[in-house]
Amino acid sequence: MTCSSWRCWPGPIGLALCLLCGVAAAEPAAPADPLVVVLDQARIVKMPENVATIVIGNPLIADVSVQAGGMMVITGKGYGVTNLVALDRAGKMLMNEAVQVQGPPDAVVVYRGARRESYSCTPDCDRRITLGDTPDFFDATISQTSTRNLRAQAGAGGPGPAR
Repeated sequence: MTCSSWRCWPGPIGLALCLLCGVAAAEPAAPADPLVVVLDQARIVKMPENVATIVIGNPLIADVSVQAGGMMVITGKGYGVTNLVALDRAGKMLMNEAVQVQGPPDAVVVYRGARRESYSCTPDCDRRITLGDTPDFFDATISQTSTRNLRAQAGAGGPGPAR
C-alpha cells in the first residue's frame, strides 16, 4: 500500500498513515560522507570510469591531480569543505563528492590571549606552520624552517645560501 491509497484506511488511522508517509517523504536524503583529507597531506582516490574532466570547487581548499591507472591524488590546501566533480566527454556528471580538509590528529593549538600558536606533538611538541596562527609566530616558524632546509641542502652538497 502506498501513501496515495490512504483512502483504503478510513478515519484517523488513514489520516495518521498519510501524515506519517508525507513527513517521511518530505525528509531530505542524508548526504554522503565527505572525502576527508588532512591539511598538507594527500589522499589517493579511484576515479569513476570514462572521466574526461575533473573540477575542484575551491582550489584554495583542495587540489587534485590525475594519475595513471584511473587514480587521482587529492591534496588538502586549506581548511574547509569544497566539492570534487568528475564529468565524462558528453558533460554527464559521474561524481560530485564533498571534500573536507581538516587538521591533523597530532595538532595542538595554544592560545596566549588573542595569539594563536600551533604545534605538532608526536610525541614531543614542535612548531607547526598552520593557517590561522598569529603572523609573528607563523613568520618566525617559516623563517626557521627555510633556514634549516637551506643548511641541510648545503650540507648535502646541494645549492645552499650564497656566500
